[in-house]
Order: sequence, then structure tokens, then C-alpha cells
Amino acid sequence: MRRKMVAGNWKMHGSLQSNAVLLGGLHAAPATACDVVVCVPFPYLAQAQSCLAGTAIGLGAQDCSIHAEGAYTGEVSVSMLRDFGCSHVIVGHSERRAHHGEADLAVAAKARLALLAGMIPIICVGETLAQRESGATEAVIGMQLDAILHLLGDRLSELVVAYEPVWAIGTGRTASPQQAQDVHAFIRTRAARHHVDAQSMRVLYGGSVKPDNAGELFAQPDIDGGLIGGASLKAADFLAIVAAATADPGTI
Repeated sequence: MRRKMVAGNWKMHGSLQSNAVLLGGLHAAPATACDVVVCVPFPYLAQAQSCLAGTAIGLGAQDCSIHAEGAYTGEVSVSMLRDFGCSHVIVGHSERRAHHGEADLAVAAKARLALLAGMIPIICVGETLAQRESGATEAVIGMQLDAILHLLGDRLSELVVAYEPVWAIGTGRTASPQQAQDVHAFIRTRAARHHVDAQSMRVLYGGSVKPDNAGELFAQPDIDGGLIGGASLKAADFLAIVAAATADPGTI
């Protein structure tokens, strides 16, 4: 059975004061059969590393450079992230793709560097509203996945894929459990085409996940947890989502 996972993506939010309160609140997270990770902005990695010491919560970053080192002002390498104890890194988030022009091959290259550094990349894929309405969801996600599969097919079971419909990120709109399940099932089918053990690969859902919808989403057979945005900024909400990930589906 695949182990559930809930990862919080703080995006560009936080301050030393508010972070201390939030991270302190997460100490209440019980030891569960669910992996819990928080992905914080680069300037707060040291604070988060210190605050999470002694807990079972993993630390992640929100991006990494495509370069290992060199004259790349403003970039942050995977080795730097490892220095702060990062176990995970998000790559290919739709906001990076949209605002920074990140292409599928660049996302795959970042994921490869993360794996080589001993980190778990959380690789984001997803379609826009226009693409969904035109019936192009599978074509778009298939293309995004193929770049990853061609470069990392033999290591796919070591990484995490996060399906994040762009139209549901920060909009309050959420894919229905069945819509999300259909895309997650497609992702596994696509991975299996590349002779990957798709049943061992973890696939998360991201897109306006909240305590009141998490349980029904996570009960779907191919959804292994969530990549959580806004709700990860409130300890009580985030912990409620973690609890939903480990609840007995029969009680939902």
C-alpha cells in the first residue's frame, strides 16, 4: 500500500514571527502513517529547520536551480537545500511555469538533480481552465509527464507527482473527487506505458484542498494525499487535512 503524504506549500508568505507560531502549532501533529512536509520560502529554511528539529515533519523548498553551481545570480542549488536539511523540493509548480516560463524538460532536469542530491522532488503537472474545457487535459498532462518519464523513468517510484489543475489553485474552485480521480488514474496509466511500476508511485492532488473536502478527495483509490497551499498557513487546518489523509475511507 502506498503511504499517504501531505505537503504544505507556503508560497510567498511568512515572517519570522508568524512562522514561529505556525511551525510551533504543527508540533501537535501526531505520529501517523502519513508523511508530512512543509515547503517554505528560501529565507526561512534555517528557521524552519530549527523549529522542526525533533519532529517527524519533513522540510522542503519550493524550487531549485537547474544548475549544480556556478555564476547564476539569484539561483539556489540542490546542494544548498541539502545544507538546510531539506528532504523534498517542489519543481514545476504552475506558478513557476506561468511566471518564469519553465518548460517541461527544465522541470525534469531539476527533478533529476534533486534525486541525485538525495532529495524527493514533488513534480507538479496540470492543465488550465481553457485546456480542460477544450478537452485537452490528458494531452497536456501527458506531455508534461513524458518529459519526466523519458529522463527519470527508472526512478519514478522515488519521486512524487502532484496533479494541480491550474484552474483550481487559489481560486476556491476544486476538482470534484471523480474529476481528480480520473486524472490520477490517467497519470498511472501513462507511467505504466513507460514500463514504470506505476502502482508504487505516489500522486498527490493540489488545488484548493481544505479540511472540509480533503477526506472525500483522499478516499479516491489513486489519490495519495495533497499538496496544500492556503490551508497550510493555518496549523489547525493543515493538521485537519493530515488527519483526513489517514482516516478510514469507510468513515467519510
